[in-house]
This record gives sequence, C-alpha cells and structure tokens, in this order.
Amino acid sequence: MTSIIVPSQTKTNNQEPLVSIYWDSQNVPFTEKNAKLLVSFANFQGRLISVKVYYNSKCINMAYAKENLEKFGFVGVDVPCPLKNSADNQLMADYLEDIHGNQPPDVAILVSGDGDFKKLVLNQKKLGKKAIVVARRGNVKLVLKSVADKFYFLDELPNLVSVKPLSKEDRVLPYINYDDAVDCLIEAIKTALSKGKRTTYSIIASLMSHSQRFPDYKGGSTICKPDGTKFTRFKKFVAAVEKEGKIKLQNEEMLLV
Repeated sequence: MTSIIVPSQTKTNNQEPLVSIYWDSQNVPFTEKNAKLLVSFANFQGRLISVKVYYNSKCINMAYAKENLEKFGFVGVDVPCPLKNSADNQLMADYLEDIHGNQPPDVAILVSGDGDFKKLVLNQKKLGKKAIVVARRGNVKLVLKSVADKFYFLDELPNLVSVKPLSKEDRVLPYINYDDAVDCLIEAIKTALSKGKRTTYSIIASLMSHSQRFPDYKGGSTICKPDGTKFTRFKKFVAAVEKEGKIKLQNEEMLLV
C-alpha cells in the first residue's frame, strides 16, 4: 500500500507550513471521497505531515474506517471503549502532545463539529498557530465555529480545491525496515509497561506512531519486509514478530519474552 504522507523533516523558515489533520470519524464519517477531499484541501495549506483518524472498532458503522485507513497511509487510532467521549479524549490528548512536541504543526485541521474541542482550538491559537475546522452541515456547534481561524463545511471544499486522484508522488511515504519496526514495537511495549498501561494493539500502535527514535513509522503499511513487500495491517506485522519468538500474545495483549 502507498500513502499521501511525506517524510518528516525539521522545518526551516523557507519551507511550507506543516499541516496535520485530526479527524473525528464518529462525527464526520470516513469515506474515500472525504479522504481525498481533505488531503487536497490540506495540501493547499502547506505540507501535510500526518493524518490521524479516530474511530471505535466496536461500532458497526466504523468497519469501513477500520479496514481502509492504512490504504491511504493514515494513522488510525482505535478507541474501542463504550464510554461516550473516549475517542474524543484520545484525540484531545494526541492533539495537545503534537502541538507542544518537537515538530508541532503550523496548521491543525480539526475534522469535527463537536463543541468539546473548543479548548483545543484556543490552545493552538495561543501558540501562534492556525486552527481550521471542517464539519458537516447540521452537525456543528456554534461555539467551535466561532473560535476557529477558518471554518468550512465539508461540502464547500470542492469549490476551494481541485480534487484529483492521489498521484503516486503525492502518496509516497517513507518506509521503515522490518528490523527497525521490531525495535520500535519492543520500545513501545516497554514504554506501556513502564507507565502501567495495557499492551493492546491500539495502545502499542499509538505509542509506535509517536516514537522519536523511529519517526518513519506511520502504520503497518510503512513496514518494509526483507523481500521488499509491505504489511497490509498492523496485526499481521505483530503476528510475524510473535512467530519469530520476539514477543508473545496473551489475551490480545503483547508481552516481552
């Protein structure tokens, strides 16, 4: 699989603004049409460095997102929790970590109409960064719309950008070799255990995507096997590592050996 995400690099004054997308797919459904539309829109704002899509695999209507996120090179953050705001809380935590991190986005695009994200937008603006909100008509809170630097309804974007099929060049993602990916996995498991966290697929995948030692890891589809092919899903990568005897799975959690 290929992706639209470009390699992470340190930004200089002469480079384009760095852009990240934070997508609440329970509020704005994840579809191929919406994915292409938002990527095209983001590329008009600067250089797109990451797309994180938050979903709950326990919900039937989230099945499409679960199976197709890596196809587009997006980082899927699965929050399979019955609590109402669990996915929203994870989005907020990741958003704040990114904007206060080593490579904060100059432009953060929040794809949601949920008024609970007002504080996120205000935090972004306090740092002198730009916050753009994209939402569906009839599903947006005025309080969120009022604080955004720019606000657009999803159906307005086709008039603002030229949506075209994602070219191979647009979708090229830096790959991470298999051995480095294994080291990244083990590092993530150790980190989770040291913080008293569970080592489920979703938690480990999230920790790996935030690894400073392995910035090229952007999902299972970026792991290059020794034969030159790539994994189609994160779980297949984990299964391969377990088969080698480097980790073991127990009750859907990863353990060191």
